[in-house]
Amino acid sequence: MFDDLTKPLADRMRPQSLADYIGQHHILSAGKPLYESILSGRLHSMIFWGPPGTGKTTLARLIAQHSDAEFIPISAVLSGVKEIRAAVSAAQKIQQAQHKRTVLFVDEVHRFNKSQQDAFLPHVEDGTIYFVGATTENPSFALNNALLSRARVYVLNALNSDDLKIVIDQTLQDNDKGLGNMGITMTDTIKQQFADSADGDARKLLNLLEIAAELVTSKGDTEITEAYAKEVLSGGVRRFDNQGEEFYNQISALHKSVRGSAPDAALYWLCRMMDGGCDLAYLARRIVRMASEDIGNADPRALQIAINAWEAQERLGSPEGELSLAQAILYLASAPKSNAVYKAYNAAKMDAQQSGSLPVPVHLRNAPTKLMQSLDYGKAYRYPHDEPEAYAAGENYFPDKFPATTYYQPVDRGLEIKIKEKLKHLQELDQQ
Repeated sequence: MFDDLTKPLADRMRPQSLADYIGQHHILSAGKPLYESILSGRLHSMIFWGPPGTGKTTLARLIAQHSDAEFIPISAVLSGVKEIRAAVSAAQKIQQAQHKRTVLFVDEVHRFNKSQQDAFLPHVEDGTIYFVGATTENPSFALNNALLSRARVYVLNALNSDDLKIVIDQTLQDNDKGLGNMGITMTDTIKQQFADSADGDARKLLNLLEIAAELVTSKGDTEITEAYAKEVLSGGVRRFDNQGEEFYNQISALHKSVRGSAPDAALYWLCRMMDGGCDLAYLARRIVRMASEDIGNADPRALQIAINAWEAQERLGSPEGELSLAQAILYLASAPKSNAVYKAYNAAKMDAQQSGSLPVPVHLRNAPTKLMQSLDYGKAYRYPHDEPEAYAAGENYFPDKFPATTYYQPVDRGLEIKIKEKLKHLQELDQQ
């Protein structure tokens, strides 16, 4: 019988052997380097990168167990250099007294700053510890190169639906650690609902099961019915991780779907971000940016529609205002595409930064005073409205020492077709 049923169900059901571990077949199948390394007890420093509830901590414990190594866990959320030194000191004493290796597990390692991460390096180098870090953030951005070069990165994936249903079945059948002694049952349909709601997170799934079991037994029942499931699962949101790796992945997918003229995919990613709790004002800003960056003058209405959607969202709030953002996304994704404005802006911006403080040509300067007029400000300026086609052919509007440069090159799509024809005609007038 499990000795402490007061512990949370997710902790009680933590796998005790590699055979019980569920998921991550891409790294834990026979013949895979990590799997063979664990079975043979060959330790090396490593980083586990993956979303919450995918078994990072459990896998680190199992590695230490199979390697007959001491397991020392610390959390970067609660620890600092003092705790790192204490853990290293404990590892040194274990090494000297018991001749055992130590796995130092650091949860949320991305929370440590550079100096804290550097504190591990000499002890990894001399073999005092085998470093195992767990992170939900991209190690390329969150961890020092020095630490990354000394550890192998393994990517852990969110558990799929089949994996999660195995977790449910094991929990319902386990009389010692799980819910088996409570006689809790549920249909396959309800199991699927719980798996879907957990969104790849085994810990979240077990927490939901525990809440459901407590609710059912408090009513004198044993079956988790549709009504009980609805009560427990309502209000859940998908994995989003605001400002984290998944956040930037999803906004990237949204932007690229709009750019790729895929309205259905764009709408899906918009809804995913809304479902995850993304700030609607942030989404509105990004939609306005898309209108200028990827559509521009091919359809100037896109920018106005994006701004109108932002204004509607601010006035209506949620959930009414969300529909205006969806309307804008569908329009932008369906509109003709042009990055001509984006490219022209970047090129002109670079020239402006590199050209220095070139003076405005005298003929383009305003002359509101007699002094300015005496200095020839505005002299010889040609007023376009007084010239044929309202165009001063051959006039120069760049600084005197700056070469005439073509930044804006309209594409052959949307309204820019006509803009391109107009600019070509004006260039011909300049040449004449």
